[in-house]
Amino acid sequence: MNNALFPPERTEPGPGAVHVPGWLDLAAQREIVRACRQWAVGPVPMRAAVMPGGHPMSVQTVCLGWHWQPYKYTRTADDAGGGRVADVPDWLITLGRRALAEAYATPGRPGYAPELWKPEDYTPDTALINYYAHGAHMGMHQDKDEKSSAPVVSLSIGDTCIFRFGNTLTRTRPFTDIELNSGDLFVFGGPSRFAYHGVPKTFPDTADPASGLPRGRINITLRMTGLS
Repeated sequence: MNNALFPPERTEPGPGAVHVPGWLDLAAQREIVRACRQWAVGPVPMRAAVMPGGHPMSVQTVCLGWHWQPYKYTRTADDAGGGRVADVPDWLITLGRRALAEAYATPGRPGYAPELWKPEDYTPDTALINYYAHGAHMGMHQDKDEKSSAPVVSLSIGDTCIFRFGNTLTRTRPFTDIELNSGDLFVFGGPSRFAYHGVPKTFPDTADPASGLPRGRINITLRMTGLS
C-alpha cells in the first residue's frame, strides 16, 4: 500500500477526475481526525443510513451543513433524532478550495483544467464524513442528490481502500480501480462529476497510527448542494 517502493504518482483517471496521493500531511490528518471525533458525537450523531429497502449501510456517516439520507438533503436529521446538523466550518471550506486549486490549477500536471471550476468560487455547503470499519464497503453509485454540478472533493484518512471509479452511464465496466491511501486527495468534476464510483474493499490494519486513526478509514466528501 503506502509502503510501496515507488510512491504512487498523480493521475487523471477521467476527464475532470484527479488523484493526488499524499496531499494531506500527517499533522493535517491528525487535526481532521480530531474534528471528526467531535462531529461523530453531535449535535447529530454518526449513524448507518438506512436504504429504502430497509437495510442499513455498512458505512457510518455524520453530516455537516446539510443532512443526507437516501436520497435527499434536509437541514435536520430526521432519521437520527431530528437535530440540526453542525455547519461546515470555514477551515474546511478553505481546505476544499485548496484541494480544487491543487487538482485543476497546477500547470503541466495531470488534471490541469482551470476552466472547469475556479477555486475561489467553490463554497461547499455540505460535508459527508463516512467511517469504514473492517468489512465496510460502498456499492457503485452517483452523487446526484445535489442540484449543483460543482466538483466533489474527497479526502481519505486511515486504512487503504480500493476506490472504483467508473463511467457516467452504468455501474458496470469500464471502471478503474485505484488505491487510496491515508492523506490522498481525489477530485471529480466536469465530465466526470456524475461518474459511478464505490469502495468495494478496504484493507484492515494499513492505517498509520501517526494519522490519529489507528484503525478503519475516514472519507470526507465536500459538495455544493445548490440548495437554499
